[in-house]
This record gives sequence, structure tokens and C-alpha cells, in this order.
Amino acid sequence: MRLLCALAALAATEGVALSNDQWLAFIGTYTGEKSHGIYVSRFDAQTGGLSPAELAAETKDPTFLAVHPKQRVLYAAGEVNDFGGHETGSVSAYRFDSKFGKLTLLNQQPSGGTAPCHLAVDATGRCLLVANYGNGSIAALPLQPGGSLRPPATVIQHHGSSVNPQRQAGPHAHFITSDSANRLALVCDLGLDQVLLYRFEPAKSSLTPSDPPSVALKGGAGPRHLAFAPSGRRLYVLNEMGSTLTAFSYGTKKPGLTELQTVSTLPGSFTGQSTCAEVQVSPSGKFLYASNRGHDSIAIFAIDSRTGTLTPLGHEPTRGKTPRHFALAPGGKWLLAENQDSNEVVVFGVDSRTGKLSATGTTLEVGSPVCIVFAAISSF
Repeated sequence: MRLLCALAALAATEGVALSNDQWLAFIGTYTGEKSHGIYVSRFDAQTGGLSPAELAAETKDPTFLAVHPKQRVLYAAGEVNDFGGHETGSVSAYRFDSKFGKLTLLNQQPSGGTAPCHLAVDATGRCLLVANYGNGSIAALPLQPGGSLRPPATVIQHHGSSVNPQRQAGPHAHFITSDSANRLALVCDLGLDQVLLYRFEPAKSSLTPSDPPSVALKGGAGPRHLAFAPSGRRLYVLNEMGSTLTAFSYGTKKPGLTELQTVSTLPGSFTGQSTCAEVQVSPSGKFLYASNRGHDSIAIFAIDSRTGTLTPLGHEPTRGKTPRHFALAPGGKWLLAENQDSNEVVVFGVDSRTGKLSATGTTLEVGSPVCIVFAAISSF
């Protein structure tokens, strides 16, 4: 959610600026017959409406995206295993015009590992953090003043395995972000069943193991993504393989995680196959949402303001197949679910009082959507 708040500072410098309720929605995809790269749509934060998706940049498997907090620059993870003739994935930097969302490539760099699946820009805009799923490494790339990428300054290779020989024979870094103080980076490694903690110096793009260096999840849980509460003192780890959420208290002065609770993201009556994908906390800090692929739903939880623990509130079908990702739009009034296997983005209204979701009837056709991020169309 920190990213969405930071995006409100982005502005239009060309043409006539639209109202602050108008946003560019950039969509990362797996490329193939129905997708050719990164797409862009206009999102109306008053009505929840989306304009038809247009191809903004043609590129191979730009699955996860991130926006610079201070500039009109978009970053994309190229989830590939070969870049420039070397066994590595790629990351790309694009400048975008805030009137139409057209992307112009600034440059590309190796991601420091294979199949990069997540990236994040630190709060200062000096460093891009990347998680490489394929070989289980992480990287920190310095950012130039204009937003372009320099080669990785830090690459750390994870080692080890866990209990599932099919999914966890080796490390698989799946998510990376810095904390609210921008002093620590946290990594979900699905292959190790761990959340790893690194001391982070954005000015140097430096990562070094913290003390303690990690916290273990239940064997076979498969931690995939995490989300902080707005206070920065609680965080919630979504476990892909176990279809669970683990709540932690987070030490902001002395780094460390203390487990509070683990709950299922699925209804007790469900007996099919399902895996988790995305987790986000509402801007109010009152509710948490998590996506189930297989059950094809968004699980809804209330967050206890005193203890940080979760209470299930129900499930909302995503009206499509395999919600790989979803995003709470700026302001928290809408939730956009990216249904990867039915090639669509579906818009839901969010009840600020109850946290419940309701389908608006708005659906955006786009091939194999994986991620959506927002950039404001407004003036500084």
C-alpha cells in the first residue's frame, strides 16, 4: 500500500491535466497469443471505470511492475531465463507520458538471477529490489537520477530446501520489499519456508543479513508475498502452498518477527486444489484481502486494531479463473482482480465499513494479466 500512496505524487507535464480521480493503470502480463507486453488503461477512481487496454510496450513476460515514487518511470521484471546471452532474467526501466501512458524504454539490466517475479522501489527512489524465483537469489540495483537502471550492486544467493521435493528442492525468492523505515528489506522465499531479513542501505544498494537473519514458517507453507499494516508494526505473510496467512508483530526498533496467528484463506468446506497468490491491507488498516487460485476467490479478514490478529469475514468469487494478483486502487474504494487464466481484470467495490466486496460489472479484457499498478494523472 505504501507504493499506491507514493504514486499520488506523480504528475502530468504534457497537455491538459485531468482530475485527481483519473489514474493510469499499467498491467504486467505473461506474453503469448493474447498478450504482447505491458498494457495501460485509464482508471476512474470515482466510478471504478476502466478504458480499453492498449499495448504500452512490447516485451517478453513483463510479469511484475513497480512505479518510481518521485518520477514518471515504470519498472518491469522480465520473467525469463536468458538475457543478453547469459543465464539471467531482466529488469527494464520505462519513462511514461502521463497523458496517454505511452512507455519509452530507458534501459535494461540483468536481474541477478533467473525468472525474476517481483520487484520494488525503495522509498527514496535510489534503489530497485528484485526477487529471482528461478534460482532463489535477490538483487539490489542502483537507480540513476533520471530513473534508469545501473547493474546490480548486490546479489545474494539463497541456499537450502524444505519438505516438498517438487516445489522446495531449492530456494525460490518470491517477494522483496523494504520496511516503513526503509532500514530493512524482507524477502519471502517459497523454497525455504522462510522470511529473510536484510539490513538495507538504499544509497549504496547494499543488503547484508540482519540479526536474526530469518524467521521460519511451517514446513510446506511456501511463503509467497507479505503485506504491512499501515502502522508498520504488523505484517501478514501469505503462504502459497499451505493456503494460509501468518500474522506477525514487527519490531521497528529492534528488527525481528514474532508470530501471532496462522489462519486458512479457504472455507472449511472446500476440498479442491487451491494456492494463494496476493495479499494486501486496506488503507484504513481495518481489513486484509488475499487471493485464492483454484477456489478463485478473494478471502476477506478483519484486523483487530489492538492485537493485529485476523477474523475471517468470508469470500468473494473473482468472476474469473486464477486471480494471480489484485490491487486496491488509490483511496481503497475499489479492488481490481487480475484473473490470469480467463484473461480479464474485474472491478469490485469495497465497503469501507464492513470490508465486503461487490462486483461492479466492469471487466477489462487483457491477456494473462499478472500485476496492476497505478500512476496519477494530476498536477504537482
